[in-house]
Amino acid sequence: EALSVLEANLALLRRYWSHDVNAILVAQAGLASCLGETGRYEEALVLMRDIYAKDLAQHGGSHERTITSGSNIAITLMKLDRCDEAKSLVRNQLLPAARQSLGADHRVTLGTTETLASALHNNPAHTRDDQRLNQHDPHRIKRCLSKHRRRPARSR
Repeated sequence: EALSVLEANLALLRRYWSHDVNAILVAQAGLASCLGETGRYEEALVLMRDIYAKDLAQHGGSHERTITSGSNIAITLMKLDRCDEAKSLVRNQLLPAARQSLGADHRVTLGTTETLASALHNNPAHTRDDQRLNQHDPHRIKRCLSKHRRRPARSR
């Protein structure tokens, strides 16, 4: 039921608010997420690639939003067992951009590093060098990500 509501919302936005690119991107992201949650990864991937292309054109490759939308593509590619494609995207485009523009300890950079680690680990054709790359990162990623996560409010 949620999927049909999200599709209708996107259609309305495209029809009546076509000038509001950000609202359309948010609606597409919601629809892509719902498609992914229902196992319709190929359809989600089409939407995610469209979102990434628009983010790239609007913000450039080094923007946090563009890197995040690219990481969403990589995660979906892994769910489709296309680990080499995911690894290439993250290693060659997303991670260098994230490190340069956001810094090595930024939550998006760390999340992108974690996505690369998953792509390398889940790839049945991973090499010894791929494994060596991952030996040192997991603890640092978890430690740094935990600093950026919200802590629940204390009850008084």
